Amino acid sequence: MKKYIFCFLSILIFASCNDMRDVEAPTDLPDAAKNDWGRMFVLCEGLFNSNNSTLVCIDFNTQKLYRDFFNEFGNNRRGLGDTANDMVLFNNQLWIVVTVSSQIEVVDVITGRSIRQIPMFREENGRRIARQPRSIVFYNNKAYVCSFDGTVSRINVQTFEVEATITVGRNPDGITVANGKLYVANSGGLDTHLGLGFDNTVSVIDIENFEKINTIEVGINPHRIKANSQGDVFLVSRGNHADIQPKLQRIDSRTDELVQTFYDLAVVNFVIRNDTIYMYNFDFQYETYWVKVFCSINKKIISEQFITDGTTFQRPFAIYAHPITGDIFIADAKNHIQNGTIFSFDRNGRLRYKIEDIGLNPNTFIFVDM
Repeated sequence: MKKYIFCFLSILIFASCNDMRDVEAPTDLPDAAKNDWGRMFVLCEGLFNSNNSTLVCIDFNTQKLYRDFFNEFGNNRRGLGDTANDMVLFNNQLWIVVTVSSQIEVVDVITGRSIRQIPMFREENGRRIARQPRSIVFYNNKAYVCSFDGTVSRINVQTFEVEATITVGRNPDGITVANGKLYVANSGGLDTHLGLGFDNTVSVIDIENFEKINTIEVGINPHRIKANSQGDVFLVSRGNHADIQPKLQRIDSRTDELVQTFYDLAVVNFVIRNDTIYMYNFDFQYETYWVKVFCSINKKIISEQFITDGTTFQRPFAIYAHPITGDIFIADAKNHIQNGTIFSFDRNGRLRYKIEDIGLNPNTFIFVDM
């Protein structure tokens, strides 16, 4: 009898231990990163429908790298979800937009613990339909999320409840704030197989009344959208990935008019720091790229080639400007099916260090001063 009890207890112990996933030990950072401080979070979207998004933490204070901070450090005992696409820091919380899982994951930046999952679904004819959230911004202690189902939702940051939702354009893919208004880039990218073609509009929402007040016609397939300190709203219209090339455009938020199109800047992605735009292009046909620097005030190129030391990578996938040092971080997604690399450059375009095997398709950076 004792033997059976012992065997039963052994099975329980084994099952319990097996339930605690094998946690990868954190990795030391490159020597060149020793002068940095705080934490850098990198969101890796993984592969579509593979449920393998990860949150990477580069802890400069301890000189350690956590490739799955959500589990390695936060011990949440589950994955982050399927296809995480955006992340914003608010009140010492990381608000992570997980598109295919249709969730907003709120994570404590100190502990890595999940604070709340906010489901993003709607009811339709008795069915639960995923909204597929895509991008998030904050304004006056409210979160605003645009979703692929053609909506923008307002979330109460205290209760984590969706307060209201309004309709905008087709498949909104980016959102930003300027002059007390939300600007939403409607790509229409999911509707092309229906014969509808890409959308080519930016919806304008009055934040105080939370209602759509304007629609601005832009280039087809608008995507990234950000505002500078003067209220100029810059966006990337991606074109059709064939004969219509991407381009940078500018909206005046005072008049809500498209006032400028930079046809010679085939921008794919960009970041704004102190009114300076760091931008890159990637040509999918020829697999070539460039990284340029642009002044958003006088609307002129500052540098035709940001990288000055000959550093190369395969496929740029994200760009970020450190809010304090001004260092520029570029993520290389490589071939999209193997873990990417992140590169840290100083403001003169010289490589400081790189970290390989960071995760699948790194798409968003957040720095936390700790």
